[in-house]
Amino acid sequence: MPQQFTSATYHSICDQLAAIDADFANVISTYGYPPMWSRPNTFETLVHIILEQQVSLASALSALNKMRERVPELTPARILLLTDTEFRECYFSRQKTAYTRYLAEAILSGQINLEAFEKMEDSEIRSQLCALKGIGNWTVDVYLMFVLQRTDILPLGDLAIVNAIKRLKGLPKETSKEELAIIGEQWQPYRTVASMLLWHYYLSSPKAKP
Repeated sequence: MPQQFTSATYHSICDQLAAIDADFANVISTYGYPPMWSRPNTFETLVHIILEQQVSLASALSALNKMRERVPELTPARILLLTDTEFRECYFSRQKTAYTRYLAEAILSGQINLEAFEKMEDSEIRSQLCALKGIGNWTVDVYLMFVLQRTDILPLGDLAIVNAIKRLKGLPKETSKEELAIIGEQWQPYRTVASMLLWHYYLSSPKAKP
C-alpha cells in the first residue's frame, strides 16, 4: 500500500521535519502547525484542480461555484450535457472546458478510475493522468497531496512553493529548481508535509506574500 499521512500522524511528521530542519521548527513556533488541507477523491475535485491551473485560487473557486449553481451534483455524465455557452457562463475558458470534457470522457469510458487510484503507486497514477490532455505534473502533484495524502511530493511547479523555499532559506532569486530539489531531498520521505509547512509559511508571513 502506498505511504500516506493521516490526521493522526500529521503533527508527528511536522515535528520530525522540525527536528531535522531548524527553519521548519521556526515556522511551527511562529505560526503553529499548518492546516492539513485535504479534498475528497471525486470528479469535482479534479475539475477544481484543473480550474486552479495558472489562475488565483479565488478565481478558480468562483468558477467552480458558478458551475455548482448550474449543476448541483457535478458528475462526468452531467458535465458532458453542457454546451460551450453554458461552460463560458460559468467562467470556464475554452481550454479548461476541453480539459474538463476530456476528463469526464476518460472516467465514463473506464480509462480513469479514481477509486482504483487509492491503491496504486504514485508513478502509475501520474502516468495515467498525464496521458489526458490538459493534465500535467502540477495537477497530479496537487491530486496526490491533497486527495490521496501521499507523503513524498514536492511540487516545484508551484510558484508559492518555489518562492517559500527561497525566502525561508535566504536564497537568491535565480536559484534553480534543480538546486531546490536537492535542498528538498533532506525532507524525504515527507516532502508533502514539508510542502504544507512551506505553504503555511508563505500564507502566514507578511514578507512571503506577493
